[in-house]
Amino acid sequence: MEAAKAPKHDPHEIEFTVDGETVTTTEHELTPVQIMQLAGVDPESHYLKEIRGQQQISYKDTPNEPIHVHNNQRFITNSLEPTPVS
Repeated sequence: MEAAKAPKHDPHEIEFTVDGETVTTTEHELTPVQIMQLAGVDPESHYLKEIRGQQQISYKDTPNEPIHVHNNQRFITNSLEPTPVS
């Protein structure tokens, strides 16, 4: 067994935020859809962005592609609905 892999019987909790709310999981890989579902956000009407410093990484075009999640990762959601112009 490789030293880098955690044993299956000892789940490691990972905490990250979505729209400022803390989300906890024991999964090391989640899709943007799964992350939004965990955060209570409707993936049918929203898409996910990851915040890395000043950079925003959009997962709008890859909602079902796994992301390796880690502690203190920050995500925000954006509406897929067009923004009304006033």
